[in-house]
Amino acid sequence: MPKVSEDHLAARRRQILDGARRCFAEFGYDKATVRRLEESIGLSRGAIFHHFRDKDSLFFELAREDAERMAEVASREGLIQVMRDMLAAPEQFDWLATRLEISRKLRTDQAFHRGWAERSTELVNATSERLRQQREAGRLREDVPGEVLQTYLDLVLDGLITRLASGDDPAQLGAVLDLVERSVRQS
Repeated sequence: MPKVSEDHLAARRRQILDGARRCFAEFGYDKATVRRLEESIGLSRGAIFHHFRDKDSLFFELAREDAERMAEVASREGLIQVMRDMLAAPEQFDWLATRLEISRKLRTDQAFHRGWAERSTELVNATSERLRQQREAGRLREDVPGEVLQTYLDLVLDGLITRLASGDDPAQLGAVLDLVERSVRQS
């Protein structure tokens, strides 16, 4: 049996993740069945689950990738810039429309909750550090604790994702982000 190159394995893994992202975006988490994943990805379940243990691990890998990418932007430019990036390229984040399903699963499925929390830590930490740096530089309001500002921005992120999934106008949402940014800045 011939050996498969690392490049081929990496390309196959990317194919699986890209197809899964499309499937989750179109059908949501619960309705992205294995059969639908196979159709969207173009591979058999054996090929898919050779790379990923199960649907949760596939979903969590997408979450990890996005959290890593968003954490990088958040640490450099802040969480509001992450949201601006979502408005500029919503198709890169369309699978996050499953966020409502995720919220339900977070309340009802402890294993899912643990897995999601592990993937969210990087973005939370990057945002917290960026807020700390901005506060030390005198750019953030002093009358609101950092934890409250972080929760506020997290709520705005959740709302933005929901509104994008509902088809709201990105230009209007951009104006809302301008308002959010002014609300956290030092006067």
